[in-house]
Amino acid sequence: MNSQALIVDDEPDIRELLEITLGRMKIDTHTAANVTAAKKLLDERKFDLCLTDMRLPDGNGIELVQYIQQKQPDLPVAVLTAFGNMDTAVTALKAGAFDFVSKPVDLERLRGLVDKALKLNQDATKKGADSSPFQIIGQSSAIKTLQNQIKKFARSQAPVYISGESGSGKELVARLIHHSGPRSEAPFVPVNCGAIPSELMESEFFGHKKGSFTGAIEDKIGLFQAANGGTLFLDEVADLPLHMQVSSMATTEVSRK
Repeated sequence: MNSQALIVDDEPDIRELLEITLGRMKIDTHTAANVTAAKKLLDERKFDLCLTDMRLPDGNGIELVQYIQQKQPDLPVAVLTAFGNMDTAVTALKAGAFDFVSKPVDLERLRGLVDKALKLNQDATKKGADSSPFQIIGQSSAIKTLQNQIKKFARSQAPVYISGESGSGKELVARLIHHSGPRSEAPFVPVNCGAIPSELMESEFFGHKKGSFTGAIEDKIGLFQAANGGTLFLDEVADLPLHMQVSSMATTEVSRK
């Protein structure tokens, strides 16, 4: 049986473009032009993926994301946003969206997003949280809240900030998020930012070419490239100089596209 997708957009041309693109991926589509029609479809049937525009005639995409969180919490939903509107994208991710796509739609990026979203549901049928080699043990309300947060973050493509005192298990949480999401088969690369000498930071993070500086006797891939498609865990990221923090976050945003 083909996967089922819900497309929500008030522009007929956009709906048709998304229908054609997903149809070529062997995905059956259902469409709605507003929030009311989308909610009706969500109440009537189950979907494997939802693509919704941010601005709709009777509401917005955030409202729909929140409705999906209540009705079908395991349904990945991606929000279409105006080009360069990062504030809107961040709001969508915080509300529980799986990812976002800027308009005009980059079809290659859209296809990659759809593949990852569908892989979430496929992985969920193959493995549960207990199948992970990494476990958080406990029955308290705080532990249960953390386990639910891990499950939620694993279904999102947003960068995740994990805070806690030394030894509290930040890397363990990062590994659980990685293992529970669609990147689980790709590398998990942990980095102790405080252990990298300042003069080597750019080379370590971004790599270098042979001969680019004294001592560069061969090409070297950086940590971002080593973690491509997977997870780069920056432990003690506050130990990085400010300019490196900016470069690292910018590279993270580019690499997820």
